[in-house]
Amino acid sequence: MSDSGNDKKGKQAPAAAADDPWAKWRQPDATLVPAAEARPQPVRRETKPPAAERQAPPATPAEPVVRERPSGTLSPLKKAAPAKKPGKQGAAKAAAANGIQRIHEQSRGGKMRDAKPPRPEGVAPVAMPPRDPADVPSGVRLSKVMSERGLCSRREADLWIERGWVLVNGERISELGSRIEPDAEIVISKEAEKDQAKQVTILLNKPVGYVSGQPEADCKPAVTLISAETWVRQSGDPEFKPWMLRGLAPAGRLDIDSTGLLVFTQDGRIAKKLIGEDSQTEKEYLVRVSGQMIPNGLELLRHGLELEGKPLKPAWVKQLNEDQLHFILKEGKKRQIRRMCEMVGLRVIGLKRVRIGKVRLGDLALGHWRFLRPDEAF
Repeated sequence: MSDSGNDKKGKQAPAAAADDPWAKWRQPDATLVPAAEARPQPVRRETKPPAAERQAPPATPAEPVVRERPSGTLSPLKKAAPAKKPGKQGAAKAAAANGIQRIHEQSRGGKMRDAKPPRPEGVAPVAMPPRDPADVPSGVRLSKVMSERGLCSRREADLWIERGWVLVNGERISELGSRIEPDAEIVISKEAEKDQAKQVTILLNKPVGYVSGQPEADCKPAVTLISAETWVRQSGDPEFKPWMLRGLAPAGRLDIDSTGLLVFTQDGRIAKKLIGEDSQTEKEYLVRVSGQMIPNGLELLRHGLELEGKPLKPAWVKQLNEDQLHFILKEGKKRQIRRMCEMVGLRVIGLKRVRIGKVRLGDLALGHWRFLRPDEAF
C-alpha cells in the first residue's frame, strides 16, 4: 500500500508542474543547489610590485655641517644652527635693500603695485633733446586774441570762426586753432554782429532760499524765477521767448541766504567783465550783523584778512550803525563777507547786493526780473 501510494504521489508531481505556466522561467532555489554545483568565486589576491618599482621613502636631508677655523688645536665638527625666519623689521629691510616696496594706493581701487626702485647715486637723469624752434607754432590763437580784446567769449569766437564770420587782415578765417600775430587787425562780419545782438542779459532780485548756480538739495535754482509772470516790462524791451533761457548763465554768485542783484547773461563779454580773472568790477552790499566787533576790526575788514591762505584784495567798508555795515568789493569768493565778519567777531544775519558795476538794483521787486537796457553797462 505504501509503495503504491508513493507511486501515485510521484506521478502527480508532473501534473502540478504542468499546471504552472511560469514553471520554465522560475529559477531554482539557491538553497536547493548542491554545493558541488555552485560556481566558485575567484579569490582576489593583492600583488606587490617588484622591488625595483617600489618607491623608496624620501630621504631626510642631511644637516649641514660647518668647519670652524682651527685655533691652535683641531676641534670636532659642529652642526650648523637652524635658519631663523626673518621678522617684520628684517623683511622690510630686505625689501628696501632690493629696491622694491609694496605701497597701497586707494585711488586705484586698493590694488598693490611695486614702486620704482630709487635712482642709483651718481647717475644723472636723461636730458631731453632741445625742441626745434621751427616746430614751435608762432603767433597766438585767434579765439584768445578776440576774447582779450573784448569782441566776444572764446566759445563764441570758435563758433564764428567755424561759420566764417571772422576776417584777419582782410582774409576770412574758417579753421579752428588758427594763430595770428597779436597786433593783427580783426573784423567780424555783420552776421556775427546780428547774432551777438540777439543775446540777452537779465537782472534778477533774488530772494532767500534760491541758489544762484546749480540746484542743491531742497533748493531751487534762481533761474526758475525767470518767466513771463515775473517780468517787469520796460520800453524798448524785446518780447520774452522761452528760447532766451538757453545758454543763460549766472555771472557771479549770491549764496542761498542772501538777496539782491543777480545777473544772468548769454553774452560772453559781460561774463568775462564781471567774473573774469582780471575783473575789477565793483560789487556793493548792505550787511546786517550781530555781535561785538574786536578792536581794529574795521581796519582788518578793509585790508589785512586772508581766506584759504591767500590775502584778500582791499575792500571799502563803512559802519553805518551798530548793526549795519556797507561793503564794496572787487572780488567774490564763496561766502566772503560772512567769513570776513566772523574773523572780527561778527555774525551776518542779513545780506543784500544793491549794485554791480554801474548797474543798480533800484526798486526792482523781490523775485522779479528785467532786461538790461541798451543804455546800461557794467
